[in-house]
Amino acid sequence: MMTKALVLLADGFEELEAIAVADVMDRGGVEVTRASLGGADMLVAAHGTRVAADCNLDGAVSRQGEFDAIVLPGGSQGTRNLMEDSRVGGLLRDFAGSGRLVAAICAAPMALGAVGLLSGRRFTCYPGCETAIKGGEYTDALPVVADGNILTSRGPGTAIDFGLAIVERLVSREAAQRVAQGMLYPQCRN
Repeated sequence: MMTKALVLLADGFEELEAIAVADVMDRGGVEVTRASLGGADMLVAAHGTRVAADCNLDGAVSRQGEFDAIVLPGGSQGTRNLMEDSRVGGLLRDFAGSGRLVAAICAAPMALGAVGLLSGRRFTCYPGCETAIKGGEYTDALPVVADGNILTSRGPGTAIDFGLAIVERLVSREAAQRVAQGMLYPQCRN
């Protein structure tokens, strides 16, 4: 059975953090479902790129038990939209509580912090966003930080590292290494 990840897309998400991460996961053998927070099938990313969703969030919520991971791309407006949607907070708590992988990059760790998932945990995020996250231990020493079933990453430049870390957690280290080699990526740095 194939491993499945749910990627939440809200208007204003950071393109690289959604597209590159989903591509790396797909190459690594993870079936990716992109869910739109709104009713629109087509979303507008932070820099104007239009991206199609596979389903809306309500459809994903009804199938949430199928997914092994939930992934939140950042972007300041996208993260605000994630944080303002109560369905997102409920999903994050459900995934974390059931031991499934919860992954957020750039500003999106703020959405994890808003529902208490970073309390007592090590995390990273886009520089400056850590001031909005209470109760966790911020570090900027690594591009990706894992603490239990929570995975965080710094920003667009760390998107490939982040995707590889997700593949390693959901599939295997060997799968992540194969993906990195196939993309001519210098190394798995996490």
